[in-house]
Amino acid sequence: MLNALLISFAVVFVAELGDKSQLMAMTFAARFKWWVVLLGITAATALTHIASVGIGYALGSAIPGQLITAVAGVSMIVFAFWTWRGDTLSDDESGTADRVTRSVFLAVASAFFLAELGDKTMLATITLTTQHNWFGVWIGSTLGMVAADALAIAVGALLGAKLPERAIAIGATILFFGFGAWLLAESWPELDGTSRIVVGLVVAITMIGGGLVVRRAHRAAAAVRRAAAPSDTGTANPQESTPGPGRTALH
Repeated sequence: MLNALLISFAVVFVAELGDKSQLMAMTFAARFKWWVVLLGITAATALTHIASVGIGYALGSAIPGQLITAVAGVSMIVFAFWTWRGDTLSDDESGTADRVTRSVFLAVASAFFLAELGDKTMLATITLTTQHNWFGVWIGSTLGMVAADALAIAVGALLGAKLPERAIAIGATILFFGFGAWLLAESWPELDGTSRIVVGLVVAITMIGGGLVVRRAHRAAAAVRRAAAPSDTGTANPQESTPGPGRTALH
């Protein structure tokens, strides 16, 4: 089992270097707390790789990998709109901090889970399982991927500490759209006619719906800012309306 663990760790760590998952980890870490991102990656990796070791190998080529990749691409577009809309963990939301943190964890975990299904690390895990102890392969491959993505998290956390919040949001949005386009382009040639129509409709609905949600959120935020801003009319000079020491009010 130790041999399987070490081999799997090395293979998956090397396979993950330069992969899109590292860019995703960097993006999430620049936007959210690094430990939440790391927990999400760990949970998604463990689940993905246990599927690889178990039912993934049993099903083999029967898994419609191109459809899974297309779903992952659509999910990246959803996360792009979510980031653009501006859901963040702020001081003003301290009463709901736990709920927001859980949402971030689920977002990271689901994003990595979908992105890694059918990816080369999953295929490598399946291949290793045919030759080595399954439990060692599962632990080793999970640790290998988490270690590789932890490097990207460190870089993302450093960037997050130096860049302004708005710049991070814009950059994260662009990257998520890029991830979505990448995954959709990767899966498109392998889809049949019906699947292409369905995927195209889903992407169109996602783009329209996401745009409307972002527009509504930005309008609401602008309304809140206008309401919080001091009014130029109807506010009297305190020195004129309130009698001070040694002064009397005019009747």
